[in-house]
Amino acid sequence: MCAFFTTSLLRRKSPVARVLALCARLRSARYPEYMSSTAVAARVLDGVQIAAEIKNEVAAGVQQAKAAGYTPGLAVILVGNVAASEIYVRSKVKTCAELGIHSELHTPPESVSTEELLKLVQQLNARDEIDGILIQLPLPKHVDTELLLEAVDPRKDVDGFHPINAGRLLSGAPDDQLLAPCTPAGILEVLKRSGIPTAGANAVVLGRSNIVGKPVAAMLINASATVTVCHSRTRNLPEITREADILVAAIGRAGFVHRDMVKPGAVIIDVGINRVTGEAELAQFFPPEHPEHTKRHETFARRGSTVIGDVDPSAFAVSSAYTPVPGGVGALTIAMLMSNTLKAAKMRRGK
Repeated sequence: MCAFFTTSLLRRKSPVARVLALCARLRSARYPEYMSSTAVAARVLDGVQIAAEIKNEVAAGVQQAKAAGYTPGLAVILVGNVAASEIYVRSKVKTCAELGIHSELHTPPESVSTEELLKLVQQLNARDEIDGILIQLPLPKHVDTELLLEAVDPRKDVDGFHPINAGRLLSGAPDDQLLAPCTPAGILEVLKRSGIPTAGANAVVLGRSNIVGKPVAAMLINASATVTVCHSRTRNLPEITREADILVAAIGRAGFVHRDMVKPGAVIIDVGINRVTGEAELAQFFPPEHPEHTKRHETFARRGSTVIGDVDPSAFAVSSAYTPVPGGVGALTIAMLMSNTLKAAKMRRGK
């Protein structure tokens, strides 16, 4: 009856019919896969599961290290009282305990000077039982962050931020001889452990930060992908992203990557973590036809927010595989920190 009514109206070119047809086309264009019973669902790349695998491997490696007479050790420097950083650091310390890694938490006050922090770093550099040093960012504005990061012994730089480690990454050093930034390293682990080939693939990286964009581009190049790095001044961005077999979104803007920017069948790696606090945004990203509509709206009702990545959730429908947010790349960061700590301990001892 509804189909007959709409068809009849269209034949008569009714304005109402044209509006109805336009709305249907827009909804179909935004969520075509969700509206088709024959669509092949994109594969979810479960970062939580992959992180658990890596942690199990690290735990076994730590036991081997202890049997060889040493215990990997991580020192974390947390300056001041930043709630988000405190939560994140507690997770790191807890994971160390679970995997058998020795950990220390150093908490100088927010008023600490660059010189005092440099002295602390030098002390940690000199201690043989400390294999990894992590300086939790951001630091207070009066602290010289770059100077401090460069003061860390490159052999203990488990964040992979030291210029020497960045240079080794760019030069193509073997993975077992390299301390790479944790999030990019996690991205490569997701691809490798999910059986997604990188050799010969067209990879597009959205974002050029020193923490994610640049290092993941280098790691993809080292994995024999053909890599394009895009940023805020890139021209004709959708044309470039639509050529990607692997699309890495690390631009820091909620839902920036729309469905029409993704090549059908591409693999999407969503690095972003953005909090949605407005009801209009919630309705935009999770309309009634979206599979997570109910779950996300219930979360929003309880917490007043929900988390999405840099990719509009509607874009996942046209991919072959994607990392969800939450539960994707973010879950890998701490796991790779533990892996780097074990690797640093072995490298320092020539293992």
